[in-house]
Amino acid sequence: MNMKKQNNRQALLLFTVLSLLLVTVSWVTFPDNGPGKAAPVFRDLNKNGKMDVYEDARQPINERVKDLLSQMTLEEKAGTLFINGAKIAADGSLNDFSGTGFFDRIPVATQLIDGKKMNHINLWQVPDIKALATWYNNVQKHAEQSRLGIPVTVASDPRNAFAQNIFAMAANGFTLFCEPLGLAAIGDDAFTRKFADIVRQEYVAVGIREALHPMADLATEPRWPRISGTFGEDAGLAARMTKAYVEGLQGTQLGSNSVAAMTKHFSGGGPQKEGLDPHFEFQKGQVYPGNNFKYHLIPFEAAFKAHTSAIMPYYGIPVDQSNENVAFSFNKAMITDLLRKQYKYDGVVCTDWGLITDANMGAFVWPARAWGVEKLTPEERVLKVINAGVDQFGGESVPELVVKLVKEDKLKESRIDESVTRVLRQKFQLGLFDHPYVDVDHALKTVGRADFVKAGEESQRRAMVLLKNTNTGKGALPLSNPKLKIYAGNMDPKVVSKYGIVVNQPAEADIAILRLNTPWVPVETPNFMARMFHHGDLDFKQKERDSILQIMNTVPTIVDIYLDRPAVFPEINAKAKAVLADFGASDAAVMDVIFGKAKPGGKLPFELPSSMEAVRNQKEDLPYDSKNPLYKFGFGLTY
Repeated sequence: MNMKKQNNRQALLLFTVLSLLLVTVSWVTFPDNGPGKAAPVFRDLNKNGKMDVYEDARQPINERVKDLLSQMTLEEKAGTLFINGAKIAADGSLNDFSGTGFFDRIPVATQLIDGKKMNHINLWQVPDIKALATWYNNVQKHAEQSRLGIPVTVASDPRNAFAQNIFAMAANGFTLFCEPLGLAAIGDDAFTRKFADIVRQEYVAVGIREALHPMADLATEPRWPRISGTFGEDAGLAARMTKAYVEGLQGTQLGSNSVAAMTKHFSGGGPQKEGLDPHFEFQKGQVYPGNNFKYHLIPFEAAFKAHTSAIMPYYGIPVDQSNENVAFSFNKAMITDLLRKQYKYDGVVCTDWGLITDANMGAFVWPARAWGVEKLTPEERVLKVINAGVDQFGGESVPELVVKLVKEDKLKESRIDESVTRVLRQKFQLGLFDHPYVDVDHALKTVGRADFVKAGEESQRRAMVLLKNTNTGKGALPLSNPKLKIYAGNMDPKVVSKYGIVVNQPAEADIAILRLNTPWVPVETPNFMARMFHHGDLDFKQKERDSILQIMNTVPTIVDIYLDRPAVFPEINAKAKAVLADFGASDAAVMDVIFGKAKPGGKLPFELPSSMEAVRNQKEDLPYDSKNPLYKFGFGLTY
């Protein structure tokens, strides 16, 4: 009998030691596991010495979510519903530091995680790749020490576009492709899927697991400043590109090597009245004079078929399209009735950034984009957004307002649980609870990989559209004479000198090559961000136009124009011997096409109007409807 008790005690002691050893091993060794590597038996995230259901990778995701939700406090649930930006130190540490301008007012990650119980962060300015991956691991290590060890989801706007506007983040090491308009100009579903897969690999390598893209909006109003991020004005083309893009990011289903796609901006942000963007108070709402609301839904339907993980509504008011003229995220008819019920969408819905509180920009306070509900308090805005059917608040860090609403019995905690469930489900699907860390060396080898760069350079060349090709006096494009004297406007002379002899004056040249940008007019406003948006007319005004025409009257001229919006340039087009359009391309890419090292293969993803009068007379919600366009949708020559 004594021997039996002794054996039992020894067995119990052995079991206890093995259990503690298992916990210790999984805790210590797991940070070395990267995406796609096998997870340990469990990570003791809540530090209770046992394996909870939410810590068990073998359990169904729904059960893991249910278990974790049952352990969360109201404050932790509320924090899960918010995502906002954090600044990153140059060394990848979590230390606070003084930034410059707007970025000085952004918190560091620990302030969001500890002070607000938040577990979603989006990135704006980032350091180099090594520091970014290091920072990401530091964030996850810090989050692991929280009460429940909930990992952080890191999100980003696009970082892989050869962009010249404020909507794409600085690449800073990431591979440069043409802009989405260029992908639409190429029109190759497989190539778009390949592009998105490269983005996926680079994002996953540094820990970015949610893409605040693609844009499924349609460019039916040519003055809208955000056209460069779209796939143009044709719903069918945009639907194909959107579906391929989402599939490239996520795969056939969301998993541990996926990037969750947040497709935006439901139900289509293109038809802005007079092209004025609803980031700002001077916007006039989304209008549908052509009764074409449903047309703008077509690309989103393609995103639903690809199982996009999240949806972002836009800021604007869909004028007279529902029972109240309030912006999309406050609009129950749009979110609950249309998105949730009609389309049966059960993924995460996240507002666009900054709908609840005013943003302190230093000398300027940027008011919250609460269009249609400006008179509501921030607390009332939060309640209206949640009641509309939205799950997450972008660009906000006020979970205390959700807590207050629940404690005052203005909002049921069960309603919060619905949204937290959707958000947590995405985290589990991405594998963040089981393997949240990245391999810094792998990140350095992956981001900007040689074959990725080659594909990016290919995109810049393939997307170029040849609009006009007549004899320059030295032959039509492509040119072949390496001894041509070239006057280059808005180009790097070192690049141009590899193709010919660079001269300083048009009169000295055999040909001129001019790179132009689509015109825009800064809005008169104290908001410096608004002054950076490419609003306004699309035509070259007299002073600039005359200086360009003077060169063209002096020497045969080839024009390449960057189209972030549909430019209006009939006089320049008439004088040019050859005209190319690009959607984000290096000087080398342009010169390769001009000299035949690459062929232009793009087709216009929107029409180019012949006059500003035609632009002003068209209807904002209709595609290709300006009178007598200079070039029609789908036009493009080749060699």
